[in-house]
Amino acid sequence: MRFFRFLVAVKDEMKQVSWPGAKQTRKDTSSVIFVALSMAIFLGVIDYLVQMGLKFLA
Repeated sequence: MRFFRFLVAVKDEMKQVSWPGAKQTRKDTSSVIFVALSMAIFLGVIDYLVQMGLKFLA
């Protein structure tokens, strides 16, 4: 019985949620992809430089 009340409460709360539109969702998704790729490239360059530095010292 408590679980059913919980589901009803969830349904009521979901009606109050302000969902973003398709345009905002695309913008947010592209931002996340851009930041993830930028970080991957940055960390890849740092990793490469550290490897070259360690090979130079060895």
